[in-house]
Amino acid sequence: MKDWCLEVWGDYACFTRPEMKVERVSYDVITPSAARAIFESILWKPAIKWNITKIEILNPIKWISVRRNEVGKVIPTPTAKQMEGVLKSPMGIFIEDSRQQRAGLFLKNVRYRIYGYFDMKSDEEAGKYAAMFQRRASQGQCYHRPYLGCREFACDFRLVDGPENETVQPLDITQDLGYMLYDMDFEMNPNNPPALFYKAQIKNGVIDTDARRVEVRG
Repeated sequence: MKDWCLEVWGDYACFTRPEMKVERVSYDVITPSAARAIFESILWKPAIKWNITKIEILNPIKWISVRRNEVGKVIPTPTAKQMEGVLKSPMGIFIEDSRQQRAGLFLKNVRYRIYGYFDMKSDEEAGKYAAMFQRRASQGQCYHRPYLGCREFACDFRLVDGPENETVQPLDITQDLGYMLYDMDFEMNPNNPPALFYKAQIKNGVIDTDARRVEVRG
């Protein structure tokens, strides 16, 4: 199956480091799992599985520090008695009592070209899914609005038919990013998938993320 190429960009992004716990601190670049989610936002079907092979960094890596107010509780689901109309304690939450101020270190003014292909998980014809993705991506259609790590950081996208003909080339940077989140292994445990990591390296503005070439481990 051919590699598709999407150019994605947005004002802000946060690809959260799992080791930072409470505070949100982004990786330097988009993770393969976040890139996969963008492809899935355009076309998601149970019969296909998206794989990310390459990421090109088009804008310089810039940071912004933000302090935000967040709610530290989740609204509880109604009990059986509440569903029957029996009055008990209020179901909602009082924001002022549950407000938490947290700092975040995010990326700003990001732009990437991401490459991916899909594998078939059934005996269905792959051609129809390829045509569906081509039509949706070329017309700017999506299943839900794609985002850059966090849902509040929505992004724009366009289908790149000929990446070799693009005037904007990847940044001329080479850097070792250390171990980075690759994806969650839903095939091993759909309910509580373990995290998979890989050693990310930027070479002339390009990150190789193809699982057939890079070492991915838990």
